[in-house]
Amino acid sequence: MTKTMSFAVVHVTIAFTVVYALTGSLMLGGAIALIEPAVNTLGYHLHEKVWQRIEHKRAQRDAEMISPIIRA
Repeated sequence: MTKTMSFAVVHVTIAFTVVYALTGSLMLGGAIALIEPAVNTLGYHLHEKVWQRIEHKRAQRDAEMISPIIRA
């Protein structure tokens, strides 16, 4: 959990720094530094769901291909 929190702090800091450097706005930098990681987290969650579905289908396909071999 400590590593996760450390990464979150680094992520927010980088997001803030990049936006502040580009715009010079503390408000915009702060807002994006909070919003972007939240949206990114949701995107990662959805990405993981898609990959789980892909892996499940691959496992099913592999099991179907091996099944006739085992029966022989």
